[in-house]
Amino acid sequence: MKFKSSPWPGHLIYVLLMLILIGATSWSIKSMNYNWHWERLWPYIVNTADEQVRAQGDGTVSINNHEVVLKLDYQDKPQVIKKYDTLLVHDGDLVYQGDPLVGIEQWEFGPIIKGLWTTIEISFISLAFAIVLGLVFGLMRIAKNQVARDLSLTYVEIIRGTPLLVQIFIVYFFIGTVMDFDRFTAGVVALSVFTGAYVAEIIRSGIQAIPKGQMEAARSLGMSYPKAMRYIILPQAMKKTLPPLAGQFINLIKDSSLVSVISITDLTKAGREVVSGTFASFEVWFTVAALYLVVTGTLSWSIQRLEKRLSASD
Repeated sequence: MKFKSSPWPGHLIYVLLMLILIGATSWSIKSMNYNWHWERLWPYIVNTADEQVRAQGDGTVSINNHEVVLKLDYQDKPQVIKKYDTLLVHDGDLVYQGDPLVGIEQWEFGPIIKGLWTTIEISFISLAFAIVLGLVFGLMRIAKNQVARDLSLTYVEIIRGTPLLVQIFIVYFFIGTVMDFDRFTAGVVALSVFTGAYVAEIIRSGIQAIPKGQMEAARSLGMSYPKAMRYIILPQAMKKTLPPLAGQFINLIKDSSLVSVISITDLTKAGREVVSGTFASFEVWFTVAALYLVVTGTLSWSIQRLEKRLSASD
């Protein structure tokens, strides 16, 4: 009779190792004698500072029934402010052009969250195009047509054999100039083409892992090659390729940080800009790393759920 071993000893060892790691990290931070300033980072995540309305010219302030009226010295039409949250002047004050009059409460995302959204947007658009490219060139790799196989092999080898950073420069400065691409489009094209080459090889290997008898059985039932590939081979191949595809998609999200070299304000570029304004290097980069981890972790969890659901349907 076999007894199932308990997972608790392994969990306890894991917790112990994590406590040791946390303790070592804490000791390293203390030994650096670094003063943490997390409060500097918050306005760059969510900006809650009041927006100030300033004087359009020199003049005198009058306040009537909570309405601020600035009578301008050199203009007939006064500046009137009806809605505000904070009053920064008094009745009868003399003000000059550019002086703050009132404050209006606002709530908006800071540059870090805006950069995160740009990263998510460019990554998932590139991911969609990469899947299409990978599927097309993956099927071409196993096609009977020699021209299709040669074209696919050339694409895969050239893209996998050159750095992504170089490809971004080529797409933006050469192809982008000819095709009149903006920065965002050039970034999407470069990431899609780069990732598509790896997806093509993953899909090719997944298709070739399916026994040849599956195709022969489908053809013997009267299915055409495209129908057999669509309904019999590809569904099985996709199940086998989900783990490596998940890894490639996660790499795509991390590789998207390279588009900052063509002045796309993604999460990494936003982090550099915030560091230059706050001088809180460790706080900013820990936050940026955590946000990347949230995005990649969510994608990984979603693909794992999909993989379990597909396995349960077998």
